[in-house]
Amino acid sequence: MIFIDVRDRRPIYEQLVERFSDLMIRGVLTTDSPMPSVRTLAAELSITPNTVQRAYAELERQGYIYSIKGKGSYVADVAPLLEKGRIRICSELSDLAGRAFRAGMSEEEFVSCAGRYFKESQQAGEGEAHHD
Repeated sequence: MIFIDVRDRRPIYEQLVERFSDLMIRGVLTTDSPMPSVRTLAAELSITPNTVQRAYAELERQGYIYSIKGKGSYVADVAPLLEKGRIRICSELSDLAGRAFRAGMSEEEFVSCAGRYFKESQQAGEGEAHHD
């Protein structure tokens, strides 16, 4: 389920945060489902429990998981996070569209360019999904 890239320059806990948040956003990990225990995940990935704990703390800070004392961590409802992300992306896209217009780019050129990069990202995401 979780793949750690030893060649990645980012800290392992950041990779864990990215992988888990992606699984939650894609619906692979669903609301209220239990997260693996810190010790179990650390053993499976051959990393320290402190690294897993740090990733879980960041996931909780970002709103992806919640903890119940003595019971463990669980997947939070990510719908509000998705909506927030969409709003942010639309705002950024609005800024980009204005910059493109001022640079003399046509609407067709802008949409074509955005579509191309969207498809590339989609294909890259599908490729990553096979590693999990």
